Amino acid sequence: MLKKLFLTGSIFLIALLGLAQSSHDVMIGGGVDLLKTDNRALFKKAQLGLEAHYFVVRHFAVGVGTELWTANQKSSFMMGARWYANDNVFLRFRGLIGANDAAMGLGYSKAISQNFRLEGMGDFYFGAGNFGLRFGASYILR
Repeated sequence: MLKKLFLTGSIFLIALLGLAQSSHDVMIGGGVDLLKTDNRALFKKAQLGLEAHYFVVRHFAVGVGTELWTANQKSSFMMGARWYANDNVFLRFRGLIGANDAAMGLGYSKAISQNFRLEGMGDFYFGAGNFGLRFGASYILR
């Protein structure tokens, strides 16, 4: 009996230590587009995103933020959601209010420490018909 209790407790503890994020955590982060199909010349246009996400449940987060451009459209309000298939891979949907666009993307998140992550994402922008690759970082507030 004691052996089964110890094994069950050990598995439970390992599972808790392995969680990348939990319900009710807040994740803040930002990213910059490394490549976007509407960029005609190198360093002529840049796009930066700043976001905050709230984990409603462990694998689903809702978020708000802003997108900033160096050319044409100067800023846009962002509302979106992320669904994590596992601790690393996620799908995301974002509505860009101001740019009148929406984006659907796939991303990969690599934990560097318990709270700090590096992220890579690919997004398709429906309104503009563009594709972008973004690199970013995020920090989880527990």
